[in-house]
Amino acid sequence: MKKRGKKEGNEPVTNDHGLKMKAADGKMRMTDVADTEQPLRLIQSIPSPKAEPFKQWLAKVGYERMQEIADPEQSLERARENWQKLGRSEKWIQQRMTGKETRNKLTDYRKESGVQKNDEFALLTNIIHTEWAGLSVKQHKNRKGLKSQNLRDHMSEAELIFTSLAELSTREIAETDKAKGLNKMQQRERKVEGLRKTLGLHWQIRPEEK
Repeated sequence: MKKRGKKEGNEPVTNDHGLKMKAADGKMRMTDVADTEQPLRLIQSIPSPKAEPFKQWLAKVGYERMQEIADPEQSLERARENWQKLGRSEKWIQQRMTGKETRNKLTDYRKESGVQKNDEFALLTNIIHTEWAGLSVKQHKNRKGLKSQNLRDHMSEAELIFTSLAELSTREIAETDKAKGLNKMQQRERKVEGLRKTLGLHWQIRPEEK
């Protein structure tokens, strides 16, 4: 990691050795950190036989990924199998996969319209989600007690339907208006709220226990 500069208040500071973070005692202490890729590369370099099962797993995952690149349909089948293991019904799985296709078409349109950066995609997604759900993506995940998990994999069937409707409507509005660029896409994606009110879709996210 590269040095980012002096700390300001409780802001973490990075250098070549790690990350300075706030400890339990309230003090800023240097802490070793790593992203997902780094420990996986470390495992590959360990000569111990005890690391062999992990290396075999990495090889298996890598091979499966290569298969998916050659034949994208395999990734869909693996996703279906994973959802089935989580106890999802066939109806839910079908709605999830339909929603994924709708999402992909919207993503393709955004790219063609000049939206390229990940933070721009996240901004637009959050606008749509807030308009139909009344909650931001982060707030919705907090409501469900999620952290790094995919929110859509933990949505109800109704939530998946409303998400798909919002994204489908957004793309059709943008295509009709020939929206180009981030600012124009933001304006069109905020029209989802007006569409929701026009259709009388007064959906409200409720706590999971209800």
